[in-house]
Amino acid sequence: MRIITIGVNSSSRHHTPLCACIGYFDGMHLGHQKLIQKTLELSEKYQCESALITFDPDPWVTLKGLNSVQHITTMRQRMNLAVHFGIENIVILKFTQEMSQLSPEDFVTRILGKLNLNGLVCGFDFRYGFEGKGDCELLKEQMGCEVQVVDAVTDNQGKISSTRISAALRKGELHKVNAMLGYPYFIEGTVIHGNHKGTGMGFPTANVRYSQENILPRGGVYAGFAIVDGKQYKAMINIGHNPTLNYRQIISVEAHLIGLDSMIYGKYIRLYPLYYLRSEMRFKNKDNLCMQLYQDRRTVISLLKDYE
Repeated sequence: MRIITIGVNSSSRHHTPLCACIGYFDGMHLGHQKLIQKTLELSEKYQCESALITFDPDPWVTLKGLNSVQHITTMRQRMNLAVHFGIENIVILKFTQEMSQLSPEDFVTRILGKLNLNGLVCGFDFRYGFEGKGDCELLKEQMGCEVQVVDAVTDNQGKISSTRISAALRKGELHKVNAMLGYPYFIEGTVIHGNHKGTGMGFPTANVRYSQENILPRGGVYAGFAIVDGKQYKAMINIGHNPTLNYRQIISVEAHLIGLDSMIYGKYIRLYPLYYLRSEMRFKNKDNLCMQLYQDRRTVISLLKDYE
């Protein structure tokens, strides 16, 4: 993977012929994958490399003056997914106030014009230039290459979008999230030390330092999987504040990995919550909590028995 960064004042022109798709691509869902598919087809047609053009930061951060915006995927995750789907180059446009005020014509000549594009793919609702005055039809007129416009990808609830996926995530509806993503949703990060309360009850957990940019699923207990050191484990995943023994203001993500018998502190872990089991509860005492955890573990094993 090659990363190309372009700003308003970038002087260099990139001469490698490319076919690219353009957008923010939060979630890399089925709609985004359709753009990537068309990009790879154009790359084959013109015998050149493929690229994905995206923005950093999220244009809403710049346009609305926000400190940050939560997303389904971080930039790092989007880049890795793009490569997984076959993209060879990532083009990052540094979206400043100055770039946001470029006219559609200037955006094409001063920004996209720094790339040697043989083809460009965008979604039907792509807008560009000051106040979003540029649309797909204008892009076709302004670009000196083939432009393909991809229609909405839909399911029985309408257009698949990052907004719909975010809403389903916050409700804990992972089956809907995964159907729209086209791959299983995951949380990833480094395993850090906690207060070892779970270990003392026979339920050691991997506490995950995840990105605060990530939108997390609805708080509660999930059945799912964990992958660490290339090995997959059935996992009881908790997302929340740990109200009984170890209350935390910031939402914690931790998982009890069934069958793991080694220390994994400092390791990189990826969690796949699949089934929502229950909401977080405050128990009267540790014994009551422990009884519930044994029940949760039995439920996890039962739900995932067909995933051997």
